[in-house]
Amino acid sequence: MKCPRCESTSYRKNGRRNDKQNYLCKNCGKQFLEPAFSRSLETDLLANSNGHTKVYTAETTELSLLKNLPEEKITEKSLSSFSLTLAEQLLQTILSPDWLESVAFSQFIQKIQQIAQIKHQLETGISLLLLDAENLKLDVNSELFLASVCNYPLQFKMAFANWRNPSIGKQDIELYNRGYQLVHVPEGKDSADAKMIAFGACIVRSYPTVKEILVCSNDGILIHLCNELQNQGLIVYWVRRQGQTLYIENRNTGKVTHYSLAMATEVPSLEKVVEQIQDLIKNEQESINTRLHSLTTIASLFQERSNINNKSNHKQPEIEEITPIIDNSSVQSIQEDSAKIPNEKTLDKLLLKIIQDIQIKSPQTKLSVSKLGSELRKITGESPNAIIKKLKLGSNFTKYLESSPTFTLKASGKEYEVMPLLFE
Repeated sequence: MKCPRCESTSYRKNGRRNDKQNYLCKNCGKQFLEPAFSRSLETDLLANSNGHTKVYTAETTELSLLKNLPEEKITEKSLSSFSLTLAEQLLQTILSPDWLESVAFSQFIQKIQQIAQIKHQLETGISLLLLDAENLKLDVNSELFLASVCNYPLQFKMAFANWRNPSIGKQDIELYNRGYQLVHVPEGKDSADAKMIAFGACIVRSYPTVKEILVCSNDGILIHLCNELQNQGLIVYWVRRQGQTLYIENRNTGKVTHYSLAMATEVPSLEKVVEQIQDLIKNEQESINTRLHSLTTIASLFQERSNINNKSNHKQPEIEEITPIIDNSSVQSIQEDSAKIPNEKTLDKLLLKIIQDIQIKSPQTKLSVSKLGSELRKITGESPNAIIKKLKLGSNFTKYLESSPTFTLKASGKEYEVMPLLFE
């Protein structure tokens, strides 16, 4: 006995089914029943198949048993067993890798997708635009606005005109490039209108999924088409133009929407204008409040910073500690003879006196190097750098203060603040 699928002789018993021994192929996993006829009969059946579709052993077993049974003995149990076998074979065929990768399976999936798309369109519906191109022109922005007015997607657009008329110009090329179907009518009065009415009256027959129609024309005769389409249960928009404004009238509800061709935007109603003005005023008030809050925060931070600086300036004991070391008589003699600063010690005393006087007059003032140098120049009549070079104390006044054991410099923005050190 062999496996009916791969003809392997490697199998094992796998329970019983319908009072028959069931086997499981170790090679391909196929389950099959023990044949009810001899191997020679099996060989004859397969040999005499004449090239027809191969019948597996399990299937021939079931078929032979059903055929040999009298009609009154074909029980529900035997029919159920036969149906189960066929169902298993069908599922194995459909779920096989060869079938899933076949062209037939791809075509099957495409067919299902097409059916689903058609069903979706029937459920959702579409919009359709009919344009009398001889008396109304629609640019791209106007067309997009009309599409936004509709509740269903705008799928089909048709334009009617005598396209041989030179007054139309190249409008046919532009509309065709935008996806319009062009319908030609012969020359004559109201030919385009008559064709639109004739075509629109039976539009549902050609487009069964249509739910909304835009009738774009200034001709009043097309009101008959609008009424007929409404009677067929469609939502109808009559689009007309006056000057630089499009009037879109919903014939079902009577609502009129205005669109400015010059500004390429909808013209709002008086109520909407009032709402927009109120929104602008509200947004501006919120913006002002936000700015005022930010300004208040900045002012608070500035005031806090100023208080910190005032406290730090009041806590400088350097001036009181320096006062005892200053000899007023020597400083007075220097002021009387400003050209005589004999040494570094005298220069330091004079600088300390200048710092003390400034601190007494304005305790909160930060004394910079440039300010100290200006005060020294007023007293001596010489620039601080000249004095430093004359006494051979360095190259300039700033470097002297940095290296001096009497003073210290503290960076303050682009300047340096001068502070005296304490002495024993």
